[in-house]
Amino acid sequence: MTSPSPHAALRAILWGGLLAAAGDYFFAHIFYAWRLGVFQNVAGGLIGRDVARAGGVPTYVLGVGLHFLIGIIWAAIFWGLSRRIPALLKYAVPAGLIYGLVVYLGMNCVVVPLSALHAPLKLPPLLSWPAAAHLVLVGLPIALAARRYAPANL
Repeated sequence: MTSPSPHAALRAILWGGLLAAAGDYFFAHIFYAWRLGVFQNVAGGLIGRDVARAGGVPTYVLGVGLHFLIGIIWAAIFWGLSRRIPALLKYAVPAGLIYGLVVYLGMNCVVVPLSALHAPLKLPPLLSWPAAAHLVLVGLPIALAARRYAPANL
């Protein structure tokens, strides 16, 4: 497989991560009725729930920034995997949907329990709107952006 240019990798990671985070951002606001606390909880993963909730708009903005950074990190992980497993790009739609489930489970079963939120480890509902949103709004844009900027000889 031909190596992509560093610019292609950067574009794939940024576009995939930003689109995924934006889709999840709007879904979260609509699903949770536009409450500031949704993204204050994201900031709470870094600084603790009580501090984040008391911080008002500044901790909301921190949470949104962290949310977009997390989206970019998940896109970078997919890009790295796709360099080793070309089928992820060849079959980008099913791979993206599966990756969305991986992100959903990874966030709920690994990231959140290990964060400053100290949430207990529990399997989130797999048949739910948040799970479905991760498949379509998170995994799919990441995979399609990676395919878009991959070398043409796949």
